[in-house]
Amino acid sequence: MNPLLDFAGLPKFHAIAPDIVKPAIEELIAEAERVVAQVTGANQAPTWANVVTPIDDVTEKLGRAWGVVGHLNAVVNSPALRDVYNGMLPSITQFWTQLSQNEALFAKYKQIRASSGSFASNSTPVGDFADELNAAQIRSLDNEIRDFRLGGAELIPALKARFQAIQEELSTLMSKFNDNVLDATNSFGHVVVDEAQLEGLPDDVIEAARQLAQVDGQAGWKFTLQAPSYMPVLQYADYQPLRELMYLAYVTRASELGAKTEWDNSAVIKRILELRKESASLLGYNNYAEVSLAAKMAETSDDVINFLNEMAAKSRPFAEQDWQELTAFASDHFNMSEVNAWDVGYVSEKLRQQRYAFSDNDVKQYFPESKVIAGLFRVVESIYGITFAKSTAETWHTDVQFYDVRDKDGVLIGQFYFDLYARENKRGGAWMDDAINRRRAHGKLQHPVAFMTCNFPAPVGRDNQQRPALFTHDDVITLFHEFGHGLHQLLTEVDELGVSGINGVEWDAVELPSQFMENFCWEWDVLRHMTAHVETGEPLPRSLFDKMIAAKNFQAGMQFLRQIEFALLDMKSHTDFDPTREDIMVLVQRVRDQVAVVQYPSFNRMPHAFGHIFGGGYAAGYYSYKWAEVLSADAYAAFEESGVLNQETGAKFRREVLARGGSRPAMESFIAFRGRKPEIEHLLRHNGMKLAA
Repeated sequence: MNPLLDFAGLPKFHAIAPDIVKPAIEELIAEAERVVAQVTGANQAPTWANVVTPIDDVTEKLGRAWGVVGHLNAVVNSPALRDVYNGMLPSITQFWTQLSQNEALFAKYKQIRASSGSFASNSTPVGDFADELNAAQIRSLDNEIRDFRLGGAELIPALKARFQAIQEELSTLMSKFNDNVLDATNSFGHVVVDEAQLEGLPDDVIEAARQLAQVDGQAGWKFTLQAPSYMPVLQYADYQPLRELMYLAYVTRASELGAKTEWDNSAVIKRILELRKESASLLGYNNYAEVSLAAKMAETSDDVINFLNEMAAKSRPFAEQDWQELTAFASDHFNMSEVNAWDVGYVSEKLRQQRYAFSDNDVKQYFPESKVIAGLFRVVESIYGITFAKSTAETWHTDVQFYDVRDKDGVLIGQFYFDLYARENKRGGAWMDDAINRRRAHGKLQHPVAFMTCNFPAPVGRDNQQRPALFTHDDVITLFHEFGHGLHQLLTEVDELGVSGINGVEWDAVELPSQFMENFCWEWDVLRHMTAHVETGEPLPRSLFDKMIAAKNFQAGMQFLRQIEFALLDMKSHTDFDPTREDIMVLVQRVRDQVAVVQYPSFNRMPHAFGHIFGGGYAAGYYSYKWAEVLSADAYAAFEESGVLNQETGAKFRREVLARGGSRPAMESFIAFRGRKPEIEHLLRHNGMKLAA
């Protein structure tokens, strides 16, 4: 059997080669089309059992198989795999678009929904089918009907064809965008031969660079644009020309200023925005943001922009103060009349060290991987009453770990893969994705499985010894963030596929569980159990922790406003921006002129590597990070009030938020947990920006 067609257990990664992808996906598409035709051609009255269940059966198999292919394309990219992935994208997109436009299937979903009666999301439906459909099923039906409309089901045939063509081209362009960023990132390597240029860099970074050069058969130290190599240079390297060289290479990736014109995303961005605008017009919307918001908590783009402008106004005074302090420090201590973009991280680190008497590198020595993972598990086990244990499964790389998640009674809840280290041919950033979703069908319960992926520095050999991977505190925060997403996927108790785990959760609420988890990284009772100095084994000293807390909101204003800048660029590019009349960089500058306190150089091509909105699912949705941060800060305040590891509060958060998945509106889940709507004050307080009354 083709291993991509084997759904009896976990993916058979060892047997998945590029040449098996096309026949497997084609067979799954054909089977799905056959079932759709059978369901829509039946004369019997439509029910959940004879319509939704068979459609879910076949589309889940296709989604799982294609999800594995997409995951491998992101974490072990190769020319052969990329070719087959991109080659199958049009067929996959065509299938899903045609499914969403199937009028006969749309009619059956509407009939089932009409028979279910009306009800509140936490009650039993009222109607002839009251004993058949539960609240999660009704929520799933409502989402499906909305998605049929957003997929063009109500368009006339000629417009349906155009809409389908747009979706196919968009999927190809978004994949091309990501490929260009990956290729541009992987292609760069700078070898330093003068050891004096390494002054200021941490020892483990220097050793990793030496080993990279050695692998290439070169003398010296090789630096790349992978985060564990690039970021320390910008933060610690005393040699300014090295910082400038690395910065220039990084911010011009995949642009007309980059190494190769075939990796230039300029035309890709323009075409993506044109197509999104056209698709919105076909559906009767004024812009793509309206399409995006149809499935989110926020109701209108004006609501989002007003929210972002309010956040910008409240954070700007703090950002201006941060910038004034930074430039004054640079002038006084480095004789800099101007702080360039490649100097910001370096000068900021020096200012932090002077003000708080510690550096990020000092802290990193206390966070070896094994202690961090154990500390993460301790937090989750304490508040949710679950356990983690290493398990065995086929993986795509020797570095990948696999875990079982069990409830306190030993029953398996779910499983997950950990792929933590950066490497060549792996997409940058950090993310969680579903491998298998929880579902109860045909008398069996299917437990969820998640992929959790990061790009942390790998263990480094030194003095003939293998040192463990060391994480910065920011790395620890990233790990907790992605694990929060994973818990949302794994701790669901919803049995309906469409609203199980993160499925069906409004996109601007999906960051609630992830950003919520970040807060634990600032608690003494958490950190003291997850630290051990890499050489002495001593735990993090309380005195160093106190300095970290004092520095917690160091430059928080600048960082906060930078995120607002990204969110405004995203929202404006999908509302009133015309890509046929202006270049995206014109909009970038307009947004910066409006909100930014740090003006970046004209050659900075940030949008060309902005994968969230041009290569991922955050288009007209990047604001979600700040929107959901309001929810997460308020939710965490409940733990601050009861005790940060309080099991009763943890059980309530698990029951009302994580377990419910997308089975009810996110606001209802929040209110069920907190007893009221969210308040913005907690977000401002957590960022050290409590405003005077």
